[in-house]
Amino acid sequence: MTSPFAEHFPALRSGFAYLDNAAGAQVPSHTIDAMTRFLTQGSCNVGQPYPASVRATEVKAQARAATAEFLNCLPEEVMLGTSATALTFQLSRAFSRIFQPGDEVIISELEHESNASPWRWLEAQGAVVKPWKARWPEGRLELADLRPLLTARTRLVAVTAAANSVGTAPDVTAAATLAHSVGAWLIVDAVHASPHLLPDVKAWGADFATFSPYKVFGPHMGCLYVRHELLPRLPADKLWFVPEDSPQKFEPGTANHEGLAGWLGSLRYVREVLGGGQPGRAGLEQAFRRIESLERPLLESALERLRAHERVRLYGIPEPKGRVATFCFNVQGVPPRAVAEHLARNGVGVAAGHYYATLAMQALGLMPEGAVRVSLLHYNTLAEVDRLMTSLDALP
Repeated sequence: MTSPFAEHFPALRSGFAYLDNAAGAQVPSHTIDAMTRFLTQGSCNVGQPYPASVRATEVKAQARAATAEFLNCLPEEVMLGTSATALTFQLSRAFSRIFQPGDEVIISELEHESNASPWRWLEAQGAVVKPWKARWPEGRLELADLRPLLTARTRLVAVTAAANSVGTAPDVTAAATLAHSVGAWLIVDAVHASPHLLPDVKAWGADFATFSPYKVFGPHMGCLYVRHELLPRLPADKLWFVPEDSPQKFEPGTANHEGLAGWLGSLRYVREVLGGGQPGRAGLEQAFRRIESLERPLLESALERLRAHERVRLYGIPEPKGRVATFCFNVQGVPPRAVAEHLARNGVGVAAGHYYATLAMQALGLMPEGAVRVSLLHYNTLAEVDRLMTSLDALP
């Protein structure tokens, strides 16, 4: 049985079960058509008076404004780049020029390396990096474990809004309150959370945040939020004439204009198909309520069946509350890569390895082979969960 959303997603019409959505979501026709239209009408750069350039200029401005709406921030707080990882490394270089030896950075143990490696590089500048350890095997982040790590020297706390490994969705707002209580900044990695939970940087109290449109049914891009009053204080490798308070200071080079057009198409899909056609942030909020209602039965079914499987060792929170529909597990007697290869032969795509969540995998003692990961989105089906479990049952 194909997804009821296959009419919008060409890739879903094949019948293959895409259960590796944490590595990138499938894209709807809204996105594909928007990119095609932009490229066929003339590809060029911004700022000139002829029609194609005017369109490119408008697309970039619209993408910045639409991304701000998605994050609940100001357009001038949005930086658009090649990837969340690249933008985070740019931010790390800025911090390396203003942090002092002995300044402290706290990194949660649930982080993807894009929100860990850039901060560990600050150790070369004399920064002290502290791990905010999770409680395993559930992978819970407790505020009681963060409090004793915070000191007057803490400058930055890095935390995910949802772990790309075990699916934990920490209390980001409470973490921000604690970080701010000692004068520290909070950076939120919303990459994995963003197709499940509508980001809200203001409600979180985030000073910085990242996400990737390609996880939200869009093209391969990255986005960085920087609280506006902080932007002029951050040194950047920029062209000399770019103002210090401009988001362009973190956007060197020509933008991926067709990608920006595609991202606008992805947001149209979210509002029109999932949000009932409502414009603005209200349409996004309605869409994500629909996403939650579609994902909940998938989460509950997969969680219950994986927990009950006699050969499966499931890592992560064992109940639906406090997590998203991402599942990390191993199968007794079968290496994770062999499990993924077996499932692929049965028309089910999953991930195997550490998926750049090396801190979590090290804590679980699973390096270097890692584990199997199943990650579901709203367009997946209970029939695909059935196929996953039937294929696991057929493992030798």
